[in-house]
Amino acid sequence: MSNNTAKVALVTGASSGIGEATARELVAAGYTVYAAARRVERMTSLTDEGIRPIRMDVTDDVSLQEGIAKIIAEAGRIDVLVNNAGYGSYGALEDVPLDEARYQFEVNVFGAARLTQLVLPHMRARRVGKIVNITSMGGKIHTPLGAWYHATKFALEAISDCLRLEVAPFGIDVIVVEPGGVRSEWAGIAADKVRTVSSDSAYAPQGNAVADSLASDSTQRRSSPPELIGRTITKAVAARSPKTRYAIGYGAKPMIFLRDVLPDRTFDAFIRRATGVPSN
Repeated sequence: MSNNTAKVALVTGASSGIGEATARELVAAGYTVYAAARRVERMTSLTDEGIRPIRMDVTDDVSLQEGIAKIIAEAGRIDVLVNNAGYGSYGALEDVPLDEARYQFEVNVFGAARLTQLVLPHMRARRVGKIVNITSMGGKIHTPLGAWYHATKFALEAISDCLRLEVAPFGIDVIVVEPGGVRSEWAGIAADKVRTVSSDSAYAPQGNAVADSLASDSTQRRSSPPELIGRTITKAVAARSPKTRYAIGYGAKPMIFLRDVLPDRTFDAFIRRATGVPSN
């Protein structure tokens, strides 16, 4: 068993983007950090900084159980869980195969829920812990052809709220981080998904517009660096009484505000214009 005095953090989806940046920020803040991803070969640079790569596939229960057991055996505790693993599956509801929709939920929702189940007994035993669920401003707003992605993020928001009530008596905090536009692989993957399923269907005009918007150079230039999200997460888990939600990154606060104050159809029209989607 290694140094039991340093707080221990597990970050999923840590091979790139927000997960990688968060792992770096946490280890710099003095945490013992386990960086989990399917592709551990992409995390060799993290090892040089003292971060411990660990293979986890959030859709494979055996790998999750083995990963948690390894961390407990080596470090003796888990103080922070950052549920970051996820991807964007875009396409018209009519076009997306239900197997893909189910997989979107397996990765974005059930993977996070299962890891939380596995970590909670250890946190409850010590009566301390922080669970950070990375949702998105997409957990509060909607965009064209994003039904399944937004459904997963709305679901994770609801799970987080219920969980916060459940675990508060055990000294455990649940924190939701709602990133806006962030420079990462996410946008390219989402653009590829929508092109695959909806660029040659009745929804092609919308599909092509959404894909172009997601993958455009201007979108990437405006997006925030993932390090901004990593720093926010690190500050949140270090806080004695963290906020329940942190909307951070390009567009997050104004978009959530507009969704709150605008009537549905007015917001629909705004989103269509913003994404270049034709109205008819």
